[in-house]
Amino acid sequence: MPKRTLAPPTITPAGEIHLGDNLPILQSLPSASIPLIYIDPPFNTGLTQKRTRITARRASPDTTAATRNGFGNARYETTTVASPHYHDTFADYLAFLRPRLLEAHRLLTPTGSLFLHLDPREVHYAKVMLDEIFGRDCFRNEIIWAYDYGGKPRDRWPAKHDNILWYSRSPSRYTFHFDAIDRIPYMAPDLVGPEKAARGKIPTDVWFITVVPTNSREKTGYPTQKPLKLLERILRVHSNPGDLVLDFFAGSGTTGAAAAKLNRRFLLIDSSPDAVRVMCKRLQNVPTH
Repeated sequence: MPKRTLAPPTITPAGEIHLGDNLPILQSLPSASIPLIYIDPPFNTGLTQKRTRITARRASPDTTAATRNGFGNARYETTTVASPHYHDTFADYLAFLRPRLLEAHRLLTPTGSLFLHLDPREVHYAKVMLDEIFGRDCFRNEIIWAYDYGGKPRDRWPAKHDNILWYSRSPSRYTFHFDAIDRIPYMAPDLVGPEKAARGKIPTDVWFITVVPTNSREKTGYPTQKPLKLLERILRVHSNPGDLVLDFFAGSGTTGAAAAKLNRRFLLIDSSPDAVRVMCKRLQNVPTH
């Protein structure tokens, strides 16, 4: 079989961005070379993931095209612009994930970790598969990312969390910097006293972190963008300065932004030209600190 030619990556000050099918790119990387892998693959929702974006300009007083009000009763005309999107449907989702998770296992250093970010519909099947690939003794945590955003149905409890599975390459040797964990406020500070309340507490395996707000400077317009704070917590605790962090479903590039901010290097892969354009714009001039 002829050797497959891979497209050259986009090089930034803090890392590389690759456009293409992630499997052959992963297969081209050397074994035991990546200390930390975080992936947020498509969730197999059966939907087209898209976030509508608009531009607004102030309208003249006599126009009838204005659709939005602004400060001081100003009126604005809005225009819908092209938005990144992807189709989130797979005939056999686990068959799609399995070879990529096998590569992730091969690529991890002896003290490395994999974080797989899914939702409650597919995570249980993926965990069984990861138990087989890594070994059940390498399962460390199931982290629940809880948020409160979006519609709330009236026929069931609103689904407002994602699941993140943490597996280490070794059952006993893995990177975990306890002192690097960011502390959070106590829910009942009066019960713990002023000193402990001022210091804050260590998060549990349930992380309450808001989604990226619509009006945030962090917002890229890419659907399913994850908040920077979520990735910062993972990278700060589970990697070291100078480490290479891999995300092969990189989407909006949040893993790369967190890596650059925390003085890590990044290797980002995505098959979507929209995603790569978003990442390049976001990360092209972001140096490591």
